[in-house]
Amino acid sequence: MPWELSHGDIERIAIGAGILGTGGGGNPYRGMVRAQLQLEEGYRLTVIRLDELPDDALVVPLGGMGAPTIGLEKIGRGDEGRVAVQALESYLGVRIAATVPVEIGGANSFAPMIAAAQLGLPTVDADGMGRAFPEASMITYYFDGVAPSPVVMVDCQHRKFIIENVEDTRMLERVSRQICVQLGGSAMVADAPMTAKRLRETAIPGTITLAHRVGDAVLGAQQRGDDPVAAVCAVTAGRVLFSGKVTDLDRRVERGYNFGRLTLAGFGDWQGSTATIDLQNEFLICRVDGQIVAIIPDLITLVDSERGTPVTTEVVRYGLRVTVLGIPAPEQLTTERALQYVGPQAFGYDEPYIPLA
Repeated sequence: MPWELSHGDIERIAIGAGILGTGGGGNPYRGMVRAQLQLEEGYRLTVIRLDELPDDALVVPLGGMGAPTIGLEKIGRGDEGRVAVQALESYLGVRIAATVPVEIGGANSFAPMIAAAQLGLPTVDADGMGRAFPEASMITYYFDGVAPSPVVMVDCQHRKFIIENVEDTRMLERVSRQICVQLGGSAMVADAPMTAKRLRETAIPGTITLAHRVGDAVLGAQQRGDDPVAAVCAVTAGRVLFSGKVTDLDRRVERGYNFGRLTLAGFGDWQGSTATIDLQNEFLICRVDGQIVAIIPDLITLVDSERGTPVTTEVVRYGLRVTVLGIPAPEQLTTERALQYVGPQAFGYDEPYIPLA
């Protein structure tokens, strides 16, 4: 049965997607405001399950590309997704039945919903990461290595680029990233449509619903005066890796990504200890006193220690008191094939993937 989102639903999804997004996927507050604005303008944001579409229905994966800091600073038009989907329909001569997120992180959870609302379509309750990752080759839909070409890229000035005849996902990432950089560091990308049957075989299901549950747990704990961090762990099977204050931050934009490292000084149970977290748009590796306690593709996410709300890579700053959570990755990310695309070696690390205990 289709799910019509309310203002409250959108707030809950924003909090949950920000937490599941491991620091990336676009700013969740900005995504929330843009989605709520659609309701105020009379649009309906509709979410459906994977099994609510016929096998041959065409679904477009959609999401924003760029460094999170640029995505926060650069104001978009709000209809880039709609324009990208319409351009893809026109180019291929097809009709799209629904959109689906490429990732559940932050604002990118809402990008396909907003485009679908403007087109009068639903969005499928699933995504291709169960978190956020920085590269297009890291989407479960494409773990066979075949690029989703043609793709359409649209920026805030409605400049459109169609990339076709690219067979390899890593090559597609390199080409599209360079275009994104030349467009000012952010763009909306609509991938080639896939059938609902194919989507069911490759997607991580129910992640919009999961984000809603996480956000609801945070808000419920706040209202009751309970510990929102514990509430997040209860919903996600996560655990606390570290709590402390941000004492140093190296964050820079290179090649269309945010790169860097943050350092935290511990408090409470971690008094006297130090944690470091590497980032490339998202948080990648957490070390406590030099020892790795979590590593990609498991989810490493920062939340405000008092409120349990997400702290993303573009807003984390000196002095913030945060709790670092580790959440087990969806099983689709931990297979031998998947680790070729999303494991530590895919990011240039020599360390093996050791699942969260």
